[in-house]
Amino acid sequence: NTVIEHSADDSTELYDASLPDLIPIVDKNGKWGFIDKNGNEVIPCKYDWANYFSEGLAGVKMNGNWGFVDKNGKEVVPCEYDWFSDFSEGLAYVQMNGKWGFLKKNRKWGFIDKNGNEVIPCKYDDAGDFSEGFASVKMNDKWGFIDKYGNEVIQCKYNWANTFSEGLAIVKMNCKYGFVNKNGNEVVPCKYDDACDFSEGLALVQMNGKWGFIDKNGNEVIPCEYGYAYGFSEGLASVEMNDKWGFIDKNGNEVIPCKYEEAYGFSNGL
Repeated sequence: NTVIEHSADDSTELYDASLPDLIPIVDKNGKWGFIDKNGNEVIPCKYDWANYFSEGLAGVKMNGNWGFVDKNGKEVVPCEYDWFSDFSEGLAYVQMNGKWGFLKKNRKWGFIDKNGNEVIPCKYDDAGDFSEGFASVKMNDKWGFIDKYGNEVIQCKYNWANTFSEGLAIVKMNCKYGFVNKNGNEVVPCKYDDACDFSEGLALVQMNGKWGFIDKNGNEVIPCEYGYAYGFSEGLASVEMNDKWGFIDKNGNEVIPCKYEEAYGFSNGL
């Protein structure tokens, strides 16, 4: 997070409409709080650390432990957790009673709601954010998925699992990547060397050192022939071939030739 130094003498207007309503700051004593866009300190600088707000709550640290405050400064989740994530779809994963060593052994993760209720017990070795109603979790060195009630909807059997995007999630098995749907069906076999989330109906995958795109049925609609690429945005994807970048459409047509030193995704037509 960007640190914005603040003191009582500061009066310069530094903020614009693109900034969040409340911004974490650190004072000259090293304590964190929050100011609004006009520079008013609305939550006092008393915390050891503070994060940006997400879904109406912000993570704060005091005396070595983490909790959450609302925008009125009320500590709605006590500072009693070893670690946390931002809220996603109404839940955040937290760690309690972790035994932290060089290898971070014996840590356990669960989920709390916005009232601080531990709705899913701290029993997992690792966890990801909720996305599309599911969260990836790790138990006994294997990954699977749970729903918001803590039900294991996809068995913990994978070497790794990502969050869901457009109805599918990346999973890893035996050093290869594929995709599962929300019923746990492996709709794209674990055969790729690497993979990225679906975007606009297509996913970037790598095979034999080259990148291409597949659809949600696993069909390779754009061959793995590029040195690298980024996901589709506004109907186009940037691709690299022979150290030069250009853009292709979803049919694989090179609509902007690969002649540039770098290229990234389109946003608002540019």
